[in-house]
Amino acid sequence: MPRPVPRRAPHVAVLVVCLVGFLALSGSGCGYSVVRYRGALGDVRRIAIQTLENDSYDPGLDLVVTDALVREFARRGALVVVEDPSQADLVIGGRVLPLRTGGRSFSSVLLTLEYQVTLTLELEVQRRDGSLVKIDPTAQSESELFVASADLEATRKNRDEALRRVSALLAGRVHDALFERLMP
Repeated sequence: MPRPVPRRAPHVAVLVVCLVGFLALSGSGCGYSVVRYRGALGDVRRIAIQTLENDSYDPGLDLVVTDALVREFARRGALVVVEDPSQADLVIGGRVLPLRTGGRSFSSVLLTLEYQVTLTLELEVQRRDGSLVKIDPTAQSESELFVASADLEATRKNRDEALRRVSALLAGRVHDALFERLMP
């Protein structure tokens, strides 16, 4: 006759979750801590993100990148995203530069298996008083691989997904670079 499996009390799981939470909030443990954005930037509280200009040949890419920036700043909550630049302490504008796309890996019969697309932004951040805040140029460019397919539509879809991923990644980097630059 098989032995019954002992059940662990549910309070043990609660205790573990509480302990992990405590370690995260106290900053000890494995090096992770909670980032507190509120009030960390002094007088900068609101940001407006203008639709970027599109210097690429991809229609709508400017909207994809602008949307990624708005979503990232709203998600992080360090600054309130406003639509009206006159109500903002910071205004982000700029352009999406032409994309670079090229084959990255090839088959033995010279068919492209993977492509790499590089998205580069040229952003300008302006304070309410008109002064500019420089953002590290390395935070404004990133590459992503996508799989090629014999089906042209599948390749296009893979490329669009890669551009969405790299847009989100760049938005996070821009947020972090701006936060580092503005922190007292």
